[in-house]
Amino acid sequence: MFTFTGFVQLALVKKIYDLSKSTAGVRHKWSWAALAMGNTGGHTGSMRIPPGNGPHQVGCTDLMVGHTTEGTFLRLFYPCNTHEDSERPEWIPSQEYFNGLADFMKINRSISERIFNYLFGLCTQPYVASWPPKGSLLRLWSIGNESASATFYFTENAEAEQQKEQASCKPPSVNPPHLNQQWMYHRPIKPGESEFPLRNKQVKQRADECIRALDLLIEINSGSPVENVLRTQFDFSTLENCMDLCKIAIMGHSFGGATVIEGLCKEGKFKCGVALDAWMFPIDEEIFPRVKQPIFFINSEKFQWVGNILRIKKLDSAFIPRKMITIRGTVHQSFPDFTFLTGNWLGKLLKLKGDINPNVAMDLCNKASLAFLQRHLSLERDFNQWDPLIDGKDDNLIQGTNITVPQSSI
Repeated sequence: MFTFTGFVQLALVKKIYDLSKSTAGVRHKWSWAALAMGNTGGHTGSMRIPPGNGPHQVGCTDLMVGHTTEGTFLRLFYPCNTHEDSERPEWIPSQEYFNGLADFMKINRSISERIFNYLFGLCTQPYVASWPPKGSLLRLWSIGNESASATFYFTENAEAEQQKEQASCKPPSVNPPHLNQQWMYHRPIKPGESEFPLRNKQVKQRADECIRALDLLIEINSGSPVENVLRTQFDFSTLENCMDLCKIAIMGHSFGGATVIEGLCKEGKFKCGVALDAWMFPIDEEIFPRVKQPIFFINSEKFQWVGNILRIKKLDSAFIPRKMITIRGTVHQSFPDFTFLTGNWLGKLLKLKGDINPNVAMDLCNKASLAFLQRHLSLERDFNQWDPLIDGKDDNLIQGTNITVPQSSI
């Protein structure tokens, strides 16, 4: 389960934004072509997110149950059969996501939208939308990524009941006519406001959302009917008895890594967790003793610092498996999709790429995660061939962390 994320340090965008307003930018006839330096894709769309390496093609569908802010909104992935010419969903399905990122970066929406559209506007995702599922789901991963820059919900029109009746006589559409789409954007810290109470409240909310999503999928698996506010063409009844509800893990990146810890504390149905470059700040340490499940921390080389590693180490246990590795040459954005959508020069300038090939880094992350999940979910697969990666046994891995932690701090 995830929404569009990516609070990235796009320093170049601010430089472009500043240049676009300056007389120097006019004098030198600066144009969007400058963005192509080191990013040969640009608006041509040659940059792409690589397809998965698993045995199945991947389908996805969006599900919203309850249209208000108290509802559940998720994207579900599942194995399926597809054709080569199957339509791929847009990576950024709405301009509002660009607006949310611009607000987060405190730059003008209209200018940043042109920049983001040039860089990412034609990118598609390597799976198909609302395709019929194939076989059974062996695992259920509820993924909570870092805090989103934008998401949406619905409010009812004044003429809601009349429009509901009219809508029932028409073909389904993504947005029901009796509802108004309302966008929610990143909540910045106000002047003088303490950050921890807000972020702690948010991580608890995110964990609750993951648990509600899990409960919803359990209902779907039992055959209970579901009313999808988004009215996609996907038939959720095809998922009846398709999920192995004894083998559930939670996985997330950055803020989502903190959500992993919070979710494990709140819900015992999550049998283990994988935290990718977890940002530990939002979590109240008093919950650490209540987390009883195995956890695997996979860190980047450039993001972590002493304080964050110390909080991770407070989850160490002599009785419960807790593992940590670091991927050499990686940055914080080596885990999300952004790392594949820029060229080498631009990617490094934007801190979206590290020194390691992003495909190599992602492959190590995937294989190590699968080995950990097989070990703790008793999966009947061959993922144990990658068990050495869990202990950092690879030239591109570090066992534990690259951060020097003073012994006195431990």
